[in-house]
Amino acid sequence: MLKLCGFRVSNYHNKVRLALMEKGVQFEEDANCWPSQKEEWVGRSPMGKVPILEVDGITLSESQVICEYLEDAYPQKPLYPGDPLARARVRELIAHMELHLELVARRLYPGVFFGGTLSDETREQVQNDLAKGVRTLKRLARFAPYIAGNDFTLADCAAFLHLPIVSLATRQAFGYDVLDGVSQLKPYLKMLGERPAFARVYEDRKTAQAAMAARATR
Repeated sequence: MLKLCGFRVSNYHNKVRLALMEKGVQFEEDANCWPSQKEEWVGRSPMGKVPILEVDGITLSESQVICEYLEDAYPQKPLYPGDPLARARVRELIAHMELHLELVARRLYPGVFFGGTLSDETREQVQNDLAKGVRTLKRLARFAPYIAGNDFTLADCAAFLHLPIVSLATRQAFGYDVLDGVSQLKPYLKMLGERPAFARVYEDRKTAQAAMAARATR
């Protein structure tokens, strides 16, 4: 039995969870694991991050690595196209959304989600970097009807989790959504949200967020 460890507010934990659910792979879940530099956790996750996947006593870290393992180990319901170039384009989309959109927007999170402050310099840098990221997303995304083309792929799992938080963070930081110019995005995300696994992960994340907020106000 596979065991996924992390917490349900994490995009990256939820990306792996969606992959497992969409592939129909049975797994256990420990949703009470948090990033930590304590020796006990670093012994399981070398960078102290989440998620991790435990497989026969071996621990894998990094969500994309975990998803690649799942694709190799459970090929019966693939989340990548069979054609090598098409597979590479899916990986390209995932890398772009994570490195050039979500990771860039994450520099806003302390100020917009956790009560911190944002310097004018940080705002300007993030705006400039996100503008390039959005430009590239428009060029790479196909929405036909899925983000990489005709077939549902792991890129759709990543998009459903990462792009809404980029929208939310930028609305709060800048007063506008940097993704508003991607006209196909809202109907696309609505379509994904109607898939049973996506609907369940979305609701579970809302529940986890509410519990986290309640703990913070105690």
